[in-house]
Amino acid sequence: MLAQARWPEAGDDGPAPGVPGFVSSQFAPVVVAVAERCLGRGYGVAGVPPGRRTAIVLVSASGDRTSAEHVRATVEAGGRIGPLFFFQSVPNSVAGHLAARWGLRGPVVCLSPTGDPYADGTAEADLLRYDGDADEVLLILIEQAPDASTEAVAVLLGGEGRP
Repeated sequence: MLAQARWPEAGDDGPAPGVPGFVSSQFAPVVVAVAERCLGRGYGVAGVPPGRRTAIVLVSASGDRTSAEHVRATVEAGGRIGPLFFFQSVPNSVAGHLAARWGLRGPVVCLSPTGDPYADGTAEADLLRYDGDADEVLLILIEQAPDASTEAVAVLLGGEGRP
C-alpha cells in the first residue's frame, strides 16, 4: 500500500466539494475527494511519474444510489430526466473523470462486489498488475447508505514489484 485516504477524515465538515458535470448526488464528489486525497499522498505535487500506468478500480454494491432514486422517481412521475443523470449514474463516468484529471494511463474497472468489497477489489487490482495492464492501482470503495452520509476509502496499491 503506497497511500490511503478516507472520506470523511478529521476536518471534513459538510459535504465533499462539488464536481463540474455531476449534480444532486454526493457519489461523484466523494469519489473525487477521496481519490484526489489518496493520489496526492501517493504522488505528491509532482503528480503521476511519467510512464507509470495507474489503473482505477471502483467498487460499489449500490453505485450512485441517490441519482438512481432520482431517475426512478422522475420516471414514475412522468417527468423528464436531465441529460446529466444519464452520464453521472454510471460509476465509470466519475472514474473516467479522475483518470483524465490526473493523467492516469491504466484501465478503469468498476465492480459490484459479490463478496467482501475489499477482497473483490484487491483481487481485481492484483489481476491488473499481474497481467501487466497496470503498475499501480487506485482502489476506491464507496457506498451510499439511505440514512447516512456517503463514505469512501481509497488505497493506492503497487510499486516497483508485482504483488
